Amino acid sequence: MQLLFSQLLLGLINGSFYAVLSLGLAVIFGMLNVINFAHGAQFMIGAFVAWIALTQFGVNYWEALVLAPLVVGALSALIEVSMLRRLYKLDHLYGLLLTFGLALIAEGVFRNFYGVSGESYDVPDQLAGGVNLGFMFLPLYRGWVVVAALGMCLAVWFAIERTRLGATLRAATQRPDLVQSLGINVPLLMTATYAAGAALAAFAGVLAAPVMQVNPLMGSHLIIVVFAVVVIGGMGSILGSIVTGVGLGLVEALTKVYYPQASGVVIFLIMVIVLLVRPAGLFGRQA
Repeated sequence: MQLLFSQLLLGLINGSFYAVLSLGLAVIFGMLNVINFAHGAQFMIGAFVAWIALTQFGVNYWEALVLAPLVVGALSALIEVSMLRRLYKLDHLYGLLLTFGLALIAEGVFRNFYGVSGESYDVPDQLAGGVNLGFMFLPLYRGWVVVAALGMCLAVWFAIERTRLGATLRAATQRPDLVQSLGINVPLLMTATYAAGAALAAFAGVLAAPVMQVNPLMGSHLIIVVFAVVVIGGMGSILGSIVTGVGLGLVEALTKVYYPQASGVVIFLIMVIVLLVRPAGLFGRQA
């Protein structure tokens, strides 16, 4: 039972990362119709910004949780204005190829300067240690990761689905000409949306830095699984990304306990089954 609960905790942590990353992808695709293959690189850059800020400038973990999303969001806004904006009216393949190329460039640059061995990022003092729950030992930082990730997911869902700003964003996606005629700066909304999706990836990168080694390949290891999560939940579905991300993290953990040989492919098997039964995804809408 102790092994089961520890694996479920690990699955919940992985599922939290899946949820935040797939949420960022869903926001960008749902609002901009861009398949952002650079999302894993933005996750990695967020972790490196936190590590560099700590080692070079003494910026602590809590400040990095704000700084890294701002830095990555600003860089992504520049990319959207200078490159992505030209591709919105073209086929999705062009945006995918562009962002895939940007991901390769970012990964190559960081590999050149920092190698692939990885850098360690210490857990903040306030979250060191753990709590004995009787049936398992819960590290405080891992519990914080789950709370922070799910809290961010719910905040983004509320902002998009239950606020006037979210309604304006959805309207700009469907009828940009009409929204523009009302005096709303649609290009600025698109830039802010892409920057916000990238900032979510950077936020997840800072959360992941004390859990996994900070290295240039950390994003590429996750992005394929995250894309599978988005497809299962439904491309562009905010709620689908959150629920599916957490659920698949737990399914992956249970598979490691009862049938470890299938743990690496169980998410992709589920994706195949969902695509056969419901091509739009569990929470997606038919075209």
